Amino acid sequence: MVNLTENSFDLYRLLNSVETLFKLKTDAKGLELIFERAENVPQYIEADEIKLRQILINLLGNAIKFTQVGQIRIGLKVAEGNELEAELPFQLCIAVEDTGAGIAESELNRLFQPFVQTATGRQSQQGTGLGLAISRKFVQLMGGDLTVRSQVGLGTAFTFSIQTRCAVPHAIASTPSSRRVVGLALGQPSYRILAVDDKSNNRRLLVTLLSSLGFKVCEAVNGVEAISIWEDWHPHLILMDMRMPEMDGYEATRRIKAHPKGMSTLIIALTASALQEERHEIIAAGCDDCIYKPFREEELIAALVKHLHVEFVCDRSAASKKDASSDSASELTTTAIATVMSVTWMEALQTAAKSGDDDQIYALIAQIPSDRTHLIEGLSQLAEQFAFDQILNLTRIHPGLLR
Repeated sequence: MVNLTENSFDLYRLLNSVETLFKLKTDAKGLELIFERAENVPQYIEADEIKLRQILINLLGNAIKFTQVGQIRIGLKVAEGNELEAELPFQLCIAVEDTGAGIAESELNRLFQPFVQTATGRQSQQGTGLGLAISRKFVQLMGGDLTVRSQVGLGTAFTFSIQTRCAVPHAIASTPSSRRVVGLALGQPSYRILAVDDKSNNRRLLVTLLSSLGFKVCEAVNGVEAISIWEDWHPHLILMDMRMPEMDGYEATRRIKAHPKGMSTLIIALTASALQEERHEIIAAGCDDCIYKPFREEELIAALVKHLHVEFVCDRSAASKKDASSDSASELTTTAIATVMSVTWMEALQTAAKSGDDDQIYALIAQIPSDRTHLIEGLSQLAEQFAFDQILNLTRIHPGLLR
């Protein structure tokens, strides 16, 4: 059974993160990505943030997939007649419209059936046809419904509404931006962490982040390799991708936890699915916790604190204000990079960003000296978010910087 997990969150921030996630893809196809929200749409709301994010990602992913020319527009408004008062529910209406290939009227009634694809979808040879069925299920669970109107050759519009409430800013969990984690506290054990993922860029992100914090990190490309490394290296914690070829994370977790020594190994699942049933399957397989992709750095750190009881050293906000050069945001500039890395390296990073080659970007990030954590973390976050346009801006070298 799928359940709601409601929380108070910053809706504007959620929209910005989704826009960042897809901006590069729309730019690469020459599409215009437009986010519009009515003035009365509140910034802080109470709803199932994970499921709302999954719905938007599914609908936007479909729109980009089937749109070759024109634009994709996401609009938000409060339903007419709804009052925005504390503790009173209201309907938040969201529309995702594209100028893509469109769907024939005869196929619209089959659109939300699991594993059923339209003619346009079959021609694209992408996806399984499951995303829309999941999205509609989530929307209905959140007190609304997902509808569609379309015309072949002119585009498609998906519209849905969810029931939500206004939240207050102090109810939102704060992020540790003013106390950025910079490493392990003195006297901490030497923790070993195994990062398991079939995608090299995901592994590099984990290895770069965890190594910079002081952990010993090893990586594996699938469940078979993960079990082999676990047997020889005995990690304290495994970050396990659940969807991998050859042997997935479910089977690898079951085999490790079935061993007497495996019971003491912590395993945190990494998954892109927000389905509650899948979370139950993940826990049933033996995982100790679950983190949803793409995750934020603070989410991973919180999981490490929770399960390893590890203590970190953080930057104090006062110290950051006193010395602006120690702040990661202020140091992630062209000048800061050029003083550490060569012009040749920056040109290589620019070439990789232009072509959207995230594997090469992570390979170049790995060449940055390990003590320059602000550069490693900043560039890794941009690569994780596919913010290649920002990386391009950082690699445009002013003649005055050339040495």
